Amino acid sequence: MKANKRYRYTLSTLIAATLITGCSQMPQQTVAGDNTKKGVAIGTAAGAILGNIIGKNTKGTVIGAATGAAIGGAIGYNMDKQAAEVAKALETEVNNTPNAEATSDEDIIVTKTDRYVKITFRDKMMFPTNSAQPTQTARYKINKLASVLRNYPQSIIQVVGHTDNRGSFSYNRLLSKKRARTVADMLIKSGIPNPIYEKGCSYAKPVVPNSTPENMALNRRVEIFLYPNRDLITDQCI
Repeated sequence: MKANKRYRYTLSTLIAATLITGCSQMPQQTVAGDNTKKGVAIGTAAGAILGNIIGKNTKGTVIGAATGAAIGGAIGYNMDKQAAEVAKALETEVNNTPNAEATSDEDIIVTKTDRYVKITFRDKMMFPTNSAQPTQTARYKINKLASVLRNYPQSIIQVVGHTDNRGSFSYNRLLSKKRARTVADMLIKSGIPNPIYEKGCSYAKPVVPNSTPENMALNRRVEIFLYPNRDLITDQCI
């Protein structure tokens, strides 16, 4: 019985410490974003289950739900905050409108979901034709992004290159991978500690049909995904 009580006390202390840490990073006045709301919902459900296991009664369930909601909200808020800081550093705004990549004429598009924050760099700003060497503007923007990522060492970074359908699939796969690797190398050399992966998709995943020069320009892009943990990483070429 004493061991069981010690277990409950230790686990409760751990939850409380996590809650305090998460909340201390949040400003006193915030407006909950989409990820915050989802984090609260997930945290509430998980906390309720944990509270029921520990307390084995309705009171334990209620306390667990409240604690889980607060922790989940802090995690969700962190992604919202990260997206906002990235957009500000890159001199743009978070754009979650449907088909933002297909409709926006911005050189950089920042979007967020409940799984990741994504930064899309347009080809016309990033690389000269058939080159994997970034332009001076691209280097500046990548370094600005790295300065924000230093505040988020827990984020998992995935860099993905895409091309239009001119030329062979194998040639474009190599080019897209070289471009993704160049961007990944720049982030690594900036000194950030985040795990970084890169992949080239060739023209396997266009955002619009490769039917016009304008559409082809939209499909030539480098995407940087910021995941909160490894379990959420997906193959962005599919």
